[in-house]
Amino acid sequence: MAVVEVLRMGHPLLQQVATPVDPIPSRKLDQLVTDLWDTMQALDGAGLAAPQIGVSLRVVVFEVADNPRYPDAETVPPTVLVNPLIEPLGEAMEADWEACLSIPGMCGRVPRFRHIRYRGYSANGQPIDRKVSGFHARVVQHECDHLDGLLYPQRIPELRDFGFSEEIDAVGT
Repeated sequence: MAVVEVLRMGHPLLQQVATPVDPIPSRKLDQLVTDLWDTMQALDGAGLAAPQIGVSLRVVVFEVADNPRYPDAETVPPTVLVNPLIEPLGEAMEADWEACLSIPGMCGRVPRFRHIRYRGYSANGQPIDRKVSGFHARVVQHECDHLDGLLYPQRIPELRDFGFSEEIDAVGT
């Protein structure tokens, strides 16, 4: 198991646009994906992006199934997404609470597109093309933001909707 340190907000690598992966597949990519999965699962994350573990490449992993951090979330299938592209399907937005392994102990209400199409490649180079909505769409948008040097607080329109998770959970917002 290769659990890697997760970089925290303020680290300059988290503010950079990540580089596309080439070639796909490769041993380097396989090791990166293993590190991403192991780290995400050890920390009960819903997703993790390569820049969060110090690798500036356009790779994310995500999955939600029986996750104690997201007990009411819909199931999101385990996915490795390399060189992703996201396309909003319509203008409908939905604001909901998000957290991030790079900003431990905090959460914020973030508007995201409700319906998206995402495309990219699996770690073995197979094309991925999915249309998703709800929590699945939110997770993909959140993780792919990391590839463009964005963290969720940069998308919060009202800072009163950002704070410590324990405090927000205590009042049931």
